[in-house]
Formats: sequence, structure tokens, C-alpha cells
Amino acid sequence: MKKLFLPFMLMLCVIFMSACGNDSSNSETSSANANPGKNEPTSSASEPPSKNGTVTYQSELGPIEVPAEPQRIIALTNAPNVLSLEGTLVGVDEWTYKNPLFAEKLKGVEVVSDSSLERIVELDPDLIITDATSKNIDKLKKIAPTVPYTWGKRDYLAQQIEIGKLLNKEQEAKAWVDDFSKRAKDIGDEIKKKIGENATVSVFETDSKNFYVFGNAWARGTELLYQAMGMNMPEKVKADALGPGYYALSPEVLRSYAGDYIVLSRSTTGDNSFMKTDTWKNIPAVKNNHVIEIDTEASSYSDPTTLEHLLKIFKEGFLNK
Repeated sequence: MKKLFLPFMLMLCVIFMSACGNDSSNSETSSANANPGKNEPTSSASEPPSKNGTVTYQSELGPIEVPAEPQRIIALTNAPNVLSLEGTLVGVDEWTYKNPLFAEKLKGVEVVSDSSLERIVELDPDLIITDATSKNIDKLKKIAPTVPYTWGKRDYLAQQIEIGKLLNKEQEAKAWVDDFSKRAKDIGDEIKKKIGENATVSVFETDSKNFYVFGNAWARGTELLYQAMGMNMPEKVKADALGPGYYALSPEVLRSYAGDYIVLSRSTTGDNSFMKTDTWKNIPAVKNNHVIEIDTEASSYSDPTTLEHLLKIFKEGFLNK
């Protein structure tokens, strides 16, 4: 989630969030890099609620007693996933808070980090969600039941189901996953019929000084495009970005990584003068008006709210180009 526009900074962001972008293989990329957590056992809240209203959740670090129906959640990561299941947040990381897609739902919610221990105590949470690499997990555990997640251990759909288990809303999460997967595939099939089965799509991001191209699991709609919708990735992007997740580019080589269509992630308030340069204008996809723009601030996660938002943009963008 990441407002950061550079993936190096985004890596720091996602350590406080979800989503962001996770890993799951599509039909073309079934390597371990495309799905690092595919063979990991998933955790679950397997026991019925006890008399004191708790359940035992099998977390990455062992069983944890958590509220069966948490009412005061602090999400230092995976907050967008919690919001999609209508979880009640009292504290959230700053990157989620700054995301325009969640502005309405986060009114009155505090911005905190894993080092804001005094403020977290004051917020009196009954559940804390954090990153497994947090140095303050032991301190957070003393405040409230604390569930850690390792970024990238599960793909973006499995992570949503996992949050569903934690919030006692597993069936709701699974229902969304099934419905979304079908709708996204159907739209992908419709798009490929229009633009051609072999048409390729590249996902670029820029802050006007630096450029990046993304693989199939680094948010910005990459999971949606390449995994759920089955769109094709240019061979050069596969070679350089699929493994690490992203690849830094100089403006001069953008054309070499551009597909027949470009999804451009950029800040709506940043300096976008590069779009007026000949280097950009001479890219075939740009000449053909095959560029779909998305707002970086609203596309740096891979939760249901973000994915539904981007699915609408992609459907209209590809079918109306």
C-alpha cells in the first residue's frame, strides 16, 4: 500500500500494509516467484467461540486467542482487507489513511505505527494486525491479541480469505473471491476478443523522475490484469520484472518494455511533463491512444475495494479504446 511512488519506498509501505500486491501465478507464469506462498499451510480460526467470546486463530507464529467479533481493530497492515469486510478500525497505517478510496470509511480513525505504543494503548484495541517483521510484536501482544502476517506469503485472494477467517467472516470473503474471479475472467475474455488474444499489456509507474515496469504481483492492478483477467505480458517485461516484481527503467528504454497497451500509474498532482516529450509520444501504444491511466495513490493495494475500482477502469479503458 505505499504517498510513495517509488517501489523501494513502496516496499517499506507494504510492510505496514497488505496489498498490496501479492503473488499468485497466472497461466503463463507458474514459477515460485509468481506465488511464493502457494504451498504454505493457511491458518484458520478452527475452534468455536468460547464462553468469553474468543476463538483460537492459528497464526503464522502459533495459536492466538482473538475476539470472535472484534470491535476495536488496529490494522498496521492489511487495513484495506479489513475495511472490505466492514471490520471496525480505530487505528490504521498512514498509507492506507492517505488512500482516496478509503477516505470516507476512515473518518475519525487514528493514524498509528508499530512504534506508537502509547497511542495504541489509549485506543484500547481488542485486536491488532501487524507485519510479521515488526520489531515490536512482543510489546503489541501485551496491549491486545496481535496477529502477524508476512507480506507475499499468500496470494492476494488467499490473503483476503485469511482476513475473513480472522474476523469470523470467512464465508463472506470466499464468496467475494469466487464472484470476483469469475467476473474478472469474463471481462478479460471480452477484452481479448476485442484487442486480440495475443495483445500485450505493460504496467508503468512514474513520479516524473523515475520509471518502473511491474510484474504480475506488485499492485497497480497487476494481479487483476495478469492473473485474474489473463492478459499477456511483453516478453521483455517477463524477463526483467516478473521475478523481482518490478524493474527500474530510464525514459530512453520505455519503448522496449511497452506492450500494445500501457497502464500508466501516476500521481494526479505530480509533475507529468514527461508525457509531452517525444520519447513518450513516439511509443506505439501512446500513438495509438492505447494508454489507460490510473491514480498511484488509489492503486497501491490489492484488496477488494481497490480491485473492484480498477476492474471498472480497465473494462471501460480497454473496451472503449
